[in-house]
Formats: sequence, structure tokens, C-alpha cells
Amino acid sequence: MTKRPLIAIVGPCGSGKSTLAAALRRRGYRARALAQEHSYVPQMWRRMARPALLVYLDVGAAEVNRRLGRTDWTEAIVRRQRERLAHAHRHADLYLHTDGLALEEILERVVAFLQERGIAPGPGEENRVPSG
Repeated sequence: MTKRPLIAIVGPCGSGKSTLAAALRRRGYRARALAQEHSYVPQMWRRMARPALLVYLDVGAAEVNRRLGRTDWTEAIVRRQRERLAHAHRHADLYLHTDGLALEEILERVVAFLQERGIAPGPGEENRVPSG
């Protein structure tokens, strides 16, 4: 059995990394959210995952506040995280700004990109036949 390609997802806090990774896994993709936005090691994404594809999700401060139910997130915070993610941004196979997008829209765009690249899902949670 061959291992499916790993899709790594990076981006500032609140961009939707974990949510997207979980949704992709449910569809049968190997996906991992990487919390590199807190690291000053430029190639941390590569060291953590060695992905076949890198997806960079971006987001603005107002959207982070809305998604996380906060009021204290500033553009300066997001800017600092983007600076830490600059290497990943330059090497990303797909860049997607997620402001104003619902998970379904983000997922649809990422899956379409994966299909264009010839990356097919394996058996995901929604594709599994219940045992018993």
C-alpha cells in the first residue's frame, strides 16, 4: 500500500488551518495543520512535515476576531505572524486568503486545487463502510 501525499497547512492564527486539515482528513486526504506562526525557524514547516504540498491560508485581524470571538487581535499581531511564515509563503503551492469565506468554500477551493494536481483522496471518514 502506498502512502498518500501529505498536505501541510500553515497560516496565521485563526486562518482555518486545523478546521481545514480535519475536513480534508474526513474526505480521505492526509492533511496536517502546522502551528509555525509562533516559531522563528523559517523552514519549520519543512522540518515538521516534509509535505508533498504546502497550503498557506491567510487571514486579517478583523476576521480572526470574528472567528474566535475576540476583540483584541490586531493587524500588528497578524503581520508578525506573517513575517514568521514568510519562507512558507514563498514555498506554498497554494495561497488562499480566507477572509469572508466559509469552511465549505475554503474546502472546495483546496480540493479543486488538489484534483488539478492529481492528488486523489483515500478512504476518509465519510467514505468508510461501518464494520460490524
